Amino acid sequence: MSVAKVSEISATSPKSFEDAIQQGLTRAASTLRNIRGAWIKEQHVRCDGGRVVEYQVNMMVTFVLDD
Repeated sequence: MSVAKVSEISATSPKSFEDAIQQGLTRAASTLRNIRGAWIKEQHVRCDGGRVVEYQVNMMVTFVLDD
């Protein structure tokens, strides 16, 4: 039987939502083992002068605990 835990993280990127997701998962993987998935809870953009300058995602990362 496996037991999983969920952690909420936030990540940003100047490129895209997809890049923010990848940056967040890459960073999470440096600390968490056995990541199994992520649920994108929210997406936001930061604007300056009417232009998008940063993409932000808040996500729930699921990982399986070691035995």
